[in-house]
Amino acid sequence: MSRTVGPAQIIRQSAGTSRASWGAFVLETAFQPIFAFQPGGKPKIVAYEGLVRPSLGGERISPGIFFSAIAVSERLDVETLTRTLHLHNAAACLAPDATIFVNFDPSLFTERSVAAGALDDMRKVMREVGIDPCRVVCEVTEQKAASPEALQAFVKALRAGGLRIAIDDYGAEDSDIKRVKALRPDIVKFDAQWIGRLMATGAGFALLTAMVEKFAEQGITTVFEGIEEGWQLELAEKSGASMVQGFVLARPEIVQSSFQPKPAEETTKELAAPEPDAKAAKKPQKRFGRRETN
Repeated sequence: MSRTVGPAQIIRQSAGTSRASWGAFVLETAFQPIFAFQPGGKPKIVAYEGLVRPSLGGERISPGIFFSAIAVSERLDVETLTRTLHLHNAAACLAPDATIFVNFDPSLFTERSVAAGALDDMRKVMREVGIDPCRVVCEVTEQKAASPEALQAFVKALRAGGLRIAIDDYGAEDSDIKRVKALRPDIVKFDAQWIGRLMATGAGFALLTAMVEKFAEQGITTVFEGIEEGWQLELAEKSGASMVQGFVLARPEIVQSSFQPKPAEETTKELAAPEPDAKAAKKPQKRFGRRETN
């Protein structure tokens, strides 16, 4: 059965939020807050990333299982549908000035006409729901681009339309400095596992800090993803990173009729680990930034 991506697959709920359907799957939006460090204060929510949460027969399944069930020929339509869903829910639930991150898989842009179609779809949705393009960050995920030329042309068109560009999972395969140079993003999101490894040693943390400084000199904002522990949050702030995202501050929350964006919670002393140097002085064998697990 042929499918047309658009309002026909968006199911508006009575409270104004939306779901989507794809075959037997029901798709929902989960928003995860992104926080910015504040001088002398607690981190503040400045943006939200839209994440898809699928279910089948009333049972929730992982996004990985859902996407593995999608034919390659349908991936572009499904990605377009999920972005449409997230933008509908952002318009219904988030503050009028809240920034929204939405994902783009670069492996789907096989030629310029495909990229142009994706941009046209997004423009229509933003006009329909009343979201200003300046609020939207287009997050290029870590997959390898099918056509680097088509991707670069697409990113150029996004920027010309007032949208911002982010590179996701910096430090992971195919998301490296070459992509930064080619796409000239506004924002770079550092891969969670990668920064976790760098935070584990003094030399690694020094390298991480140097990279943050280098990007800042180029006018690029940095986001540390996957921050799950207090010591990581502390080191992220010390590194000079602009923003952080992770379970230590807030988990993704599925949009429902009662959804209300939550303010940043107080970051307590219990959340943060001791100073790395102080820990090393107390237990010389401890690795930089790590808490003992046994």
